[in-house]
Amino acid sequence: MDQKIAEVKIFYEKLSENLEKVIVGKKQVLDYVIIGLLCHGHLLIDDVPGVGKTMLAKSLSKSLGCSFNRIQFTPDMLPSDITGVSIFNQNSREFEFRPGPIVAQIVLADEINRATPKTQSALLEAMEERQITVDGKTFMLPKPFLVLATQNPIEYEGTFPLPEAQLDRFLMKIRMGYPSLSDEIHILDLQQLRHPIETLEEIATVGEILAVQEAIKHVYVSDSVKKYVVELVRATRDHSDVYLGVSPRGSLSLYRVSQARAAAQGRAYVLPDDVKIMAKFVMGHRMVIQPAARLRNLTADQIISEVLNTVSVPGGDFSGR
Repeated sequence: MDQKIAEVKIFYEKLSENLEKVIVGKKQVLDYVIIGLLCHGHLLIDDVPGVGKTMLAKSLSKSLGCSFNRIQFTPDMLPSDITGVSIFNQNSREFEFRPGPIVAQIVLADEINRATPKTQSALLEAMEERQITVDGKTFMLPKPFLVLATQNPIEYEGTFPLPEAQLDRFLMKIRMGYPSLSDEIHILDLQQLRHPIETLEEIATVGEILAVQEAIKHVYVSDSVKKYVVELVRATRDHSDVYLGVSPRGSLSLYRVSQARAAAQGRAYVLPDDVKIMAKFVMGHRMVIQPAARLRNLTADQIISEVLNTVSVPGGDFSGR
């Protein structure tokens, strides 16, 4: 096994094991969060309150020794409440920048769809360019930089749906779901005396995080797998029930998360199965379904399943050796 890929696998296993001490019974969700971190990507968690979204973000930041900020989005929030403001200092006779909560390595954007579109757009530059501009001055955000945004899929009153341009900035959209009966009992036992996050240890340095993020870029992707990625994306654009298909950014995202998953499994090359497993989480939120299809209760997941069944899976040797 390639040394760099081995380091990614060790990092992935250590971080997953550490997070499982707090987030019980959600290994698959943790896998996607770690893959998002490996890809420099941002995640949208679409789920009901109380299933552990905030605790997941806190556990991740504590495990990595990263700075953490939580932004509670509300309808009266202004863009400056996120990015920060310049304040005139009477003593120095100069404007000083006071950074907002977006200036952190792990940012939890809680109930992001409760803010107005103007405030939501303040996140666009930060998420894509990893910088913010205040009063004409640009400030770089710290590395690593990961936004975990949440929204409640049930309560729509007083919310502003995220526009397609902003949804496209999220690498993946995932759901946590309720725990099983045994897992929920285990959660009660774990928190009887104190919360397990209090004893969570730091398992990686910033240097190690940046090293594994760089390592996954060198995972080999054969021409046939690249073609498979693009064919899946193009199939959503040509689908009769889809008004707006997945963008080229979606192709790149699916390509990158497939590399990350392969490395996390200890492989230096991507298999078509990596692409198939990650497709739903990368492509679903990037599609706009036709109104007539929505009336038939057709979902993005169903369309992606159809696409996966329609597009032929490549065969042969994918290792490049």
